[in-house]
Amino acid sequence: MSTFFTADQHFGHTNIISYTNRPHTDVDQMNEDIVYKWNSIVSNQDKVYVLGDICMGRISDSLQLVDLLNGTKYLVPGNHDRMFNVNSSKKHFQWIEQYEKVGLEIFPFTQVMGKIKRKKVLLSHFPYSGDSHEKDRFVEMRPIDKGLHLLHGHTHGAWRKKGRMIDVGVDAWGGVPVSEDEVHDLQKSTITDVPPLIWI
Repeated sequence: MSTFFTADQHFGHTNIISYTNRPHTDVDQMNEDIVYKWNSIVSNQDKVYVLGDICMGRISDSLQLVDLLNGTKYLVPGNHDRMFNVNSSKKHFQWIEQYEKVGLEIFPFTQVMGKIKRKKVLLSHFPYSGDSHEKDRFVEMRPIDKGLHLLHGHTHGAWRKKGRMIDVGVDAWGGVPVSEDEVHDLQKSTITDVPPLIWI
């Protein structure tokens, strides 16, 4: 059994292709490519922590793609996940139920404590600082930097590693989930700025 981390699939989101320069001609091709890449390295015995923004577009269609993905899947909600920051508790739990139907286990918090090789790390959709836009958004939702490594999404490949922040999103890793060993190697590295990988 292996553990993987990922974020920002944006299943069903047509505009993400041009926003992040994904090598796809349309959203159906993108969806198929992400599912294929995921299942080529993740088995049904593995665990995958998704750090937000798994689906967009018409949610009744895009959410069904999650059911095609191998492994036991855990979601730390991001700003595009439907249960994120919902004011009505009824709607919040209705969305959680919809996501659970396709095999996601939902964390109730926007940041979670995890471990890489028995060392504590933070898991959150949001980095300590930085964004895919010019200005940092959702500042009030971001973790406070107390010296731990942070695994996150949201920046869409602005970096793979920046200081103690590691973007595990698909736009930083060429479309694939990141293994625990790969994260550990980045943690140990003395290089503080590591650029994203290119989708192939």
